[in-house]
Amino acid sequence: MRYFSLALLGLLLTISTLGAQGSLLSPGEFLPHPYAQQFTPHHVLVDYVEYVARESARVKLITYGYTNEDRPLVLAFISTPANLARMETIRQDHLKAAGFQQGEPTSDEPVAIVWLSFGVHGNEAGASESSMSVLHALADPSNTQTGQYLENTLVIFDPCINPDGYNRYTNWYRQVAPLEADPLSFTREHQEPWPGGRVNHYMFDLNRDWAWGTQVETRQRLIQYQRWLPHIHVDFHEQFPDNPYYFAPAAEPFHPAITQWQRDFQAEVGKNNARYFDREGWLYFTREQFDLFYPSYGDTYPTFTGAIGMTYEQAGHGISGRAIEMENGDTLTLADRVTHHTTTALATIETASKNASALNRQFNAFYDRARNQPAGTYKTFVIPHTNHPDQLAAFTRFLDMHQIRYGKAGKKHTSEGYDYQTGTTHPVTVAPEDLLVSAYQPAGTLAQVLLEPSAAISDSLTYDITAWSIIHSFGFEAYGLTARLDPAAPWQAAPYVEPEWPKAAPYAFLLPWTSLEDARFLGALLRENIQVRVATKPFRIEGRNFERGTLMITRADNRKWPGYEARVESLAIELQRDLVPVSSGLVELGFDFGSEAMQLLRAPRIALLSGEPVEPGSFGATWYFFEQVLHYPVSIIDAASFRPSRLENFDVLLLPNGNYSWDDSVKSKLAEWIRSGGQVIATGNALRWLQGMDGVNLVAKESPYGDEIPEGDQVPLRYEDRGRNWASSSIPGALVQAVIDNSHPIGFGFSDRYFSLKTTTQAYAYLDKGWNVAYLKEDPLTLGFVGSEAKKKIENTLVLGTERVGRGAVVYLVDDPLFRAFWKDGQLLFANALFFGRL
Repeated sequence: MRYFSLALLGLLLTISTLGAQGSLLSPGEFLPHPYAQQFTPHHVLVDYVEYVARESARVKLITYGYTNEDRPLVLAFISTPANLARMETIRQDHLKAAGFQQGEPTSDEPVAIVWLSFGVHGNEAGASESSMSVLHALADPSNTQTGQYLENTLVIFDPCINPDGYNRYTNWYRQVAPLEADPLSFTREHQEPWPGGRVNHYMFDLNRDWAWGTQVETRQRLIQYQRWLPHIHVDFHEQFPDNPYYFAPAAEPFHPAITQWQRDFQAEVGKNNARYFDREGWLYFTREQFDLFYPSYGDTYPTFTGAIGMTYEQAGHGISGRAIEMENGDTLTLADRVTHHTTTALATIETASKNASALNRQFNAFYDRARNQPAGTYKTFVIPHTNHPDQLAAFTRFLDMHQIRYGKAGKKHTSEGYDYQTGTTHPVTVAPEDLLVSAYQPAGTLAQVLLEPSAAISDSLTYDITAWSIIHSFGFEAYGLTARLDPAAPWQAAPYVEPEWPKAAPYAFLLPWTSLEDARFLGALLRENIQVRVATKPFRIEGRNFERGTLMITRADNRKWPGYEARVESLAIELQRDLVPVSSGLVELGFDFGSEAMQLLRAPRIALLSGEPVEPGSFGATWYFFEQVLHYPVSIIDAASFRPSRLENFDVLLLPNGNYSWDDSVKSKLAEWIRSGGQVIATGNALRWLQGMDGVNLVAKESPYGDEIPEGDQVPLRYEDRGRNWASSSIPGALVQAVIDNSHPIGFGFSDRYFSLKTTTQAYAYLDKGWNVAYLKEDPLTLGFVGSEAKKKIENTLVLGTERVGRGAVVYLVDDPLFRAFWKDGQLLFANALFFGRL
């Protein structure tokens, strides 16, 4: 308690007094430990929310889902009893005004809808801890001030949107922390172990997943979010302890789709927050560091759906424990963190209540513009029906998740259009069967942001990736039109029709290799010990052409399994694969089925490294890929106990991005394992450690200028421009178009182009003794921000390469194709490396 400021003590005493006056227990009265002096376990946090919902007429509670570790995801709806009684009417009126439902609103009484999200990063535990005091202040019937706010405000309240990460951190902390908090930063309670509580079960940053919806928490939350589409969304975070408090307005760059009203109202919210902080003398900052460009944050995604989306960052974070010394000699306590977040939460609700009419009016205007006068460059996005059905089906599921409407063109049309594959503009012929996404719809702004090839960026000093088009993610042939085309008919994917299998077992089943779903099917076959071959050359049989990568399941290879064809057929039906049965192995063109061009595949036994020094996000994305995408087994080995001698039971070793530093003896023994037939697939910084290994001929490319000073840089740099100078040699995250050698097995199923999502300036020269499967040429097509020096550095460099080492192979992934799990083309490329990388 000696660390508590007088102001903090006053606030806590006020909260306690309010609780005593009414029937509703405060967090301090309910919890088994002193509130804001110890972290609350997640199940106890949920207990308190459930208790408040039972006891307060101002609260209704729902469970909207469960995490990977089966923890509940809950939402509390907080308002007056009268508003809660007509909550569904409020919701439907709100959606009718935005155009998502037909009909006219039944009431003209404006209600502000404010959504508060706490704890997206689990080790920023002060956020979820503060949710309880916010909930009590809103739900307590004796609190007349918040009661006034709720007369025209509905608060949607998520106390912890990352329960698994929060539990990981708080459980660890309670196990290791001493009875009395130690503010010295080097003590054990401030040294959170790998992977930290920031991330969810699969080590994904949920604050980067709003748009992509790869994680179960996000997908379940989006269902509820799309049901309500609030006027304001606040995402409560924590930052490092010497950064005081950040609230809106945000920093540049703002995405061009953000309206002037959204900019201005952020400032209004900030002014009210500042008023309370000024009164207490608390430090804060605005308009710095936290921008509104990347669309998958908890502030930007709501913004692109019409809300005032904001991030609030309190000093704290996992390093702070319950108390930590700051650079000014003061001590930051958990109670301080709770107080500050509670203050901004209630101040924001106050601002919303005072501006309920304007919020409703401007929100409706946002959607009116989207339906009738969308602002973005491209008014229609054309996805030709000739793209692969699997990809089209996955794309429409993505659109459905965000309530983005689409349909069939219905008639032929010719217009100038931007070609996503070439980056050029030329006449485009739209076929009647093509899929259209029109910007003239309620979700038109969000559609433009997610589908556009790139957006103008006002400031290169940005916080995250700067290009992300989901169209490029799928590798589609696609076009952006400045002209308006509205779909003429609903889009209906061709239903899967179960084949009429031949009565007698065919000579072979064939499956063209075109999508990730084919990789799932191959994995399922190999898990069943069904023998599969892959065609390394194109061929023609029974009047049909088949490309490289075609899978072949022959009767000859599976003689040991009587009736194998029944299992193949059932798996094909389960995974909706259109197998082609053929009656002969004699081809009309190319190589016969017994040729060495038809390579037998082996079921890879895979080891994946985890723990220090592996980067948690890279490991998590790989783990997620195997368990939730490919559905293929992988063994996880802790890097600290890794020994090459333990690889005798494995065929493939995966080295995710990480700062590996094993000694030369490990490197030598790993090289021996590779030479004996093993395969290593290395990503990102793992390539640096492999350099110098016997048989590895990977050479890093350094500065594009060598020892020369580029012209124009002779003038001494101004101190204030140091950040922008750094930006010229950086790639915060951009798309670069690579050439891909689709004659190599790792390139099977691709055209001759591949957009790689590049997040670093790491660069390697072309391989002299291996295969450059994907690579950048001079002046490659780039989308998003790439610094001028960085672009020179990555010219004529490797994206994906492989080389033989003895009987084994090493695959080099300079860019992580599994990054954040939303780059669909990258997932297929990784599957190719996994199944075909040893051919």
